[in-house]
Amino acid sequence: MFRKKNTPLPWDSETLEPVLRSSICTGETAAGFQDKRTGRFVEIQLIRDQKDLADFMARYGLKKVPRTIY
Repeated sequence: MFRKKNTPLPWDSETLEPVLRSSICTGETAAGFQDKRTGRFVEIQLIRDQKDLADFMARYGLKKVPRTIY
């Protein structure tokens, strides 16, 4: 089954936290969700510029920039 690019995946704010994961070595940044209990990260989108970040935040209804993990 194919999903449209801008279709948000359902997420539960009780168990998942939106975060940005940034590589210490390359500086590459990915947006996704981290499980609050296990710490497992699920990547949703590569962030190349501010427009990508704004798109991610708008798609999931986020009001503030998620915290960054390394």
